[in-house]
Amino acid sequence: MSLTTLSQRIAAFAPRFSFSRALQNRALARPVPSPQAGSIASPEDFLKSIGRSADTKVSVESWEQLWHLNGAALKKAGVAVRDRRYILWSMEKYRQGEQPAEFAHPPMPKRTIRGRGPAVQNGKRIRSRRLKQ
Repeated sequence: MSLTTLSQRIAAFAPRFSFSRALQNRALARPVPSPQAGSIASPEDFLKSIGRSADTKVSVESWEQLWHLNGAALKKAGVAVRDRRYILWSMEKYRQGEQPAEFAHPPMPKRTIRGRGPAVQNGKRIRSRRLKQ
């Protein structure tokens, strides 16, 4: 068996897609939803309606540009990970036909006590009792 036929046989088992799948902008292939006439007519209106001050974190000029955003573009714009995930999740919900008033929710509040199990009970730190000698 020659070297060329061996390389052709090996190439037949290799995948035919590129390995840089994560770097492709798949948002370009998704359909762009039409803006609603009443409450949401611009990208700023959509970002205000989903809350969490997303309108201050993302600045886009057109409706098409908003819907072609992906995680890499938001990361390049300096949006935090949690905000990126929320914005992309909200965009997908809107694409599926849901209203922002139905799915938008406020962020989780900060935790007040960071205890370890039974050391914190009912919001109070419990200290162990020492045996008196």
